[in-house]
Amino acid sequence: MSKSYYIIPIFVPHEGCPHDCVFCNQDKITGVKKDSLRIVKDTGKRDISSSNDENEEVTAESVRKTVYEYLETIDHSNAVVEISFFGGTFTGIKEEKQKELLQVAREFKDKGFIDKIRLSTRPDYINQYILSYLKEYRVDIIELGVQSLNEEILLKAGRGHDVEDVSKASKLIKEYGFILGHQIMPGLPGDDFKTDIETTKASIEMKPDICRIYPALTIRGTAMEIMYKRGDYVPYTLEEAVEISKEMYKMYRHNSVNVIRIGLQPTETINEKNDVVAGPFHPAFRELVESSLMIELILENMKEQEKAEIHINPKEISKLYANKKMYFNRLKDNKKNIKVEQNNGIERGKIILYLENKKVDIIY
Repeated sequence: MSKSYYIIPIFVPHEGCPHDCVFCNQDKITGVKKDSLRIVKDTGKRDISSSNDENEEVTAESVRKTVYEYLETIDHSNAVVEISFFGGTFTGIKEEKQKELLQVAREFKDKGFIDKIRLSTRPDYINQYILSYLKEYRVDIIELGVQSLNEEILLKAGRGHDVEDVSKASKLIKEYGFILGHQIMPGLPGDDFKTDIETTKASIEMKPDICRIYPALTIRGTAMEIMYKRGDYVPYTLEEAVEISKEMYKMYRHNSVNVIRIGLQPTETINEKNDVVAGPFHPAFRELVESSLMIELILENMKEQEKAEIHINPKEISKLYANKKMYFNRLKDNKKNIKVEQNNGIERGKIILYLENKKVDIIY
C-alpha cells in the first residue's frame, strides 16, 4: 500500500523579491496579500485551508503551533509529511527570517514528525553560502523559478537574471546534494513552440530531478495584462498550451525527470471568473494533457487496426474522457471502434490496450 503524501505549504509572497516580472502578481497567484504569510494544508491533490487568518503574519511560534495541530490529523506511520516554503523568493528574504522559519521545520524533522523540507527561490539567489546553511537546516528540495532558458524571453519577462544564473544555481544545488526542481513557464511574451522546446532541452541538460510546467496566464494587475490589452502579447489558446505542455512532459519523462505539476493551481482568485484575464486556464489542466497523450499513444499503437479494447482503472476514467471526451472522440474521428472496460486491478497511470493480435501496456 502506497503512502499518503501530506504537504504543509508556507507561502512567503513577494518577500525578498526585487523584481516585478511581467506575469507576476503574487497577491493573486498565492491568494495571500503582500508581506503576509499563510499556511495551507495539502493532502495528495486536495487543498485544505487551515484555520489561520489569511493575513496573519506567520512567526516561528505560529508555524510550530499549526504544524502540531496538523500532525494530529494524520497517521504518520503510513504517510510522508513535508513542509514547503513557496510563493516568493525564499532565499531573498532576510537571512534571520529564513533561519527562524527553517529552524521550526528542522525541529520537526529532527523529531521524526516530518520527512522533507522544500523551498522555492530565484536562480540568482543561490550561492555556496546560502546552500551551506540550507544544508545545515536539513532542506531536501530546492525549486528554481526558471520560467525560460531563452535570453530574449527572460529579458522581455523582466526576470532580472540570465540563463547562466540558472545553470550555475542548478549545478551548485546538485553538487550540494539537494533535489533540484525547475519551474518552467511556456507561452511567455516572445515564446513559441520552438523556444519552449529549446527551453525544455536546456533544462533537461541541467539535470533537474523534478519539474513543474506552468503555461503562462495573463493575471489581472500584471504588466502582461497591459501588453495583452495593447495587442502586444497573444497568449496560447488552451489547445496550444495542452499540445506544448504534452511535448514538454514527454521530453522530461523520457529523461527521467518527474513532472510533479502541470498548470497553475486554481484558487479563489485564479480562475476565469476572477483574475485570469486571458490565457489557457483550466481547473484540471494536467488531466487534459494526460488525456491528449493517452489518445495519442492509443492511435500510435493501433495504426491501421480499427478495433481495440481499453482496460483502465476506474479512477483514471476521467482522464480518458476529459473535457467532454474532447480527446477520446479523436478515436472516432479516426474511424476507430473502441470498447472501454474499467478494471480496479490496473495501476493508475497505465492502460492496457487489447488489439486483434496483441496486448500493449501504455504508460502515460
